[in-house]
Amino acid sequence: MTAGQDITQPGGSLPQRLARARQQARRALWVEQLWPLMLPTADAAMGVALLGLVRLPQHMPDSLHALLLAGIAGGTAYATWRQWRGIHAPTASETDRRVEQASGLTGQPLRTLHDRPANALTPEITYLWQVHLHRTTAALGRLRGGWPRPRLKGATGWAATPVLAVLLAGGMMWTGDHAASRVTAAFLPGMDDADTPAPQINAWITMPDYAPGAPVFLDATHTSATVPAGARLAITLNGLNGHPALRMRASGPQPAIGPHDFHALGNASWNAQATLLASGTLRLRGRGRTLGQWTLHVTPNPAPEVAWGKNPGSHEGEWRTRLPYHAAQPYGIASMHAELVMPDSPRDVLTVPIPLNGHPRVADDVATPDLSQNPWAGEDVTARLVATSTSGMTATSAPIRLRMGARPFNNPLAKAVLDIRKRVALHRENRAQAARELLALGQADTMLTHHVGLLLALTSVAAVLGDADDVTDDYAITQATGRLWFLALDIEHNRRGIDNEQADFGVQAAQDAVREQLEHMREMGPRGQGPEQQAELQHRMQALKDAISRKMQALAQQAMRDHSAIPAIPEMTSRGEQNMAQMMQQLQDDAANGRDADAMQKLQQMEDMANGIRNATPQDMMQLAQQMQARQQARELRRALRDLVSRQSRLLDHAQSRMDQTQRQQERDAASRQTDMDEDGGDLSSMSTADLLRQLGITPSGSAPQPQAGATPPPESMTPEAHTAQQHADRAVQHALSRALHELQREFKQASGKDMPALDKAQTDMKAVRAALGAGKDPDAAAAEKKVLADLQQGDQQMRQSMRSQNAHGGMTVFLPMLSQDNGKGSHGSGGNQPGGQDDDDDTDQQAEGKGDRDPLGRKTGGTHAGMDNDTHVPDNASRERAREIEQELRRRDADRTRPPEELEYLDRLLRAF
Repeated sequence: MTAGQDITQPGGSLPQRLARARQQARRALWVEQLWPLMLPTADAAMGVALLGLVRLPQHMPDSLHALLLAGIAGGTAYATWRQWRGIHAPTASETDRRVEQASGLTGQPLRTLHDRPANALTPEITYLWQVHLHRTTAALGRLRGGWPRPRLKGATGWAATPVLAVLLAGGMMWTGDHAASRVTAAFLPGMDDADTPAPQINAWITMPDYAPGAPVFLDATHTSATVPAGARLAITLNGLNGHPALRMRASGPQPAIGPHDFHALGNASWNAQATLLASGTLRLRGRGRTLGQWTLHVTPNPAPEVAWGKNPGSHEGEWRTRLPYHAAQPYGIASMHAELVMPDSPRDVLTVPIPLNGHPRVADDVATPDLSQNPWAGEDVTARLVATSTSGMTATSAPIRLRMGARPFNNPLAKAVLDIRKRVALHRENRAQAARELLALGQADTMLTHHVGLLLALTSVAAVLGDADDVTDDYAITQATGRLWFLALDIEHNRRGIDNEQADFGVQAAQDAVREQLEHMREMGPRGQGPEQQAELQHRMQALKDAISRKMQALAQQAMRDHSAIPAIPEMTSRGEQNMAQMMQQLQDDAANGRDADAMQKLQQMEDMANGIRNATPQDMMQLAQQMQARQQARELRRALRDLVSRQSRLLDHAQSRMDQTQRQQERDAASRQTDMDEDGGDLSSMSTADLLRQLGITPSGSAPQPQAGATPPPESMTPEAHTAQQHADRAVQHALSRALHELQREFKQASGKDMPALDKAQTDMKAVRAALGAGKDPDAAAAEKKVLADLQQGDQQMRQSMRSQNAHGGMTVFLPMLSQDNGKGSHGSGGNQPGGQDDDDDTDQQAEGKGDRDPLGRKTGGTHAGMDNDTHVPDNASRERAREIEQELRRRDADRTRPPEELEYLDRLLRAF
């Protein structure tokens, strides 16, 4: 119940009403004594606020500002303490007098309630006193405690309070919106108000190494940015006399910013760096103010997506292991490798690097490493793909089972050696037992008994495995595994001559050196593409080329010792040298440009070639020579067929020319006005189609080319006798072409044993051509000649497919893939031994013929009759309008279906491009 509340209640007794009134009066008296204690604090606060409005404390050093506030606070506390000493608790008499004043009672009736009669109490006096008390109580009426009546004790000491209040109100109205910040800064040392100049802020975000890009600058106009996770935030402040603070509220549960702290760079200069981890709102505060606020969207750095492709592992007859893979990551894949684990030996892990072209965001390809030399070759293993992104994230694919590729061996002794090698390498038998089995093989009546070098190699391996006292198990097994592999290769290929063996090992050593250099360049990253590393790679590739040449010389010497001769085919040497040099140059270019996958693919092709050469025999060379001769014969047959196509095309040109001459004869009157039309733009509808095309600068089909300067112009027309003579001559040529085609069919069937239905159809159509020419029907002859050309072209395709089929099954490049036209771009599954397209030499020659009159960009230079760029001119408006009219006339004639079919067909083909 508050002071001053009416305590009269119906039915309330006097003691209750009086107690409530006295309690309220006592509270009012306490308030009247205590409230002046706030005046020193209020005066001090208003004084400090007034100083803040005029920005006096803000210009002080923070230490002096704090000292001033401390002094004011001390003075205020002293004044308050002095007033507190004069305060006492309200007495009962003061409380009753306050109730009497608040209730409007006179004569101090409440004192009567506490009085006693002065005389001795008698019944009469007691009765009269009770009547007096009753009358006094009845006169009390409603009792109140009253409201507090605040008043200033010693008003002269606190007269400044209202003056300060008025000045503070006026100052706040004068400063307006800045009043709150000024007053707050006055009470808080180290805090600036809104009128203090803001410090210079330089904030930027540097992209991480895995996502290179330009820095993102943050300022008042750029309040939001999207950056990848791991980006570095850098902030520099100048002109801030206080330690700044950097906070970032994350939108998720994880922290949004890494560890950071501001470091002093000098007087009022600060610097801080931090790593951005998640999205959130970044705030920069200093001296009580928010200096900057930015919204940052941090894109996550996900782990790579890695999975196996289709048909991993090797299949029957393949000695390379297929590792199809799919990997994706928004910022690129830095490296990949496959981990192969034997099921019965999970601690032994074989790591197979998978080269990539740069750092692709998506990689879908097939790696075909040669793992046939590993003792696990031919075994089922558990494989996983491990991909590492450029952002440092790593992911592993689901494990699968695949079979490692194994090189096929046909010699039983070589198979036995490899079986012992595998068992001892996989710890399926101890080294002592393996040594005894190797010695048993040496004692058996095999080719080892007739080859001292191979027997010595076998015995040395058995000695290493059997020496358990001086040689550790790991060293013995490692040495035996490597030696037994080369021993099996020597046994398989029956190497006897020391020169041949040295050449084989030279090729192998040079091949390994190139691979090691490529691996070293890949591990070095961008530094591996420098000139020194490129020079070293070129040096090692040249050593491989020299090793292959020595192997070829060893083969020739062995052929001479075996009294067998290798036919000299210049194409074998020239094409091999050319393709070998081209392949090496491509490998070096790929390595220089960071295309590691392409470089390793070229190296694998060269390894396949080197392996084929190392395993070659003089008999293989003779077989290759025979295949090359058959190939040369097939190319000659194709050239003959293309010559037939060329001659048949000339016959079609003759027929078209005669048909065009006949048409010109029928339109001679219109053609005679051609010159006038050129001058005054005559009627286009009266011109022939050929003349309209000549107006556009297009030579009509079948017409003779325009004569060059100094050349004899062709006759305007042919007499009927000459017309008939040319038909008879063409009929004779057609008969000769038919005989030539028949002979070509016979030779091809002898070489390949196959018929070509397209050439049989061409023979039938040639008969129709001869019949039409004999009857003087040029339109029928032209239609039949078109069919002949289509049949010959189809026959050329059938011949090409037949040659490819023979090469694929004949094994032309089984051991010399460098002779193939595509530089070994065949299948990787079987070690790259499948040939590519090798019958396209004529296509290549024909394409090369057209390259002489073109610049490096493929544009015509005008050096031949086909170059038309040397006399190009820009047409004027009249010429363009004339060409538009001619085009419209040609379209009108194309819509006239009553015209000859040959003309309509030609117009359709001509207008299709427009």
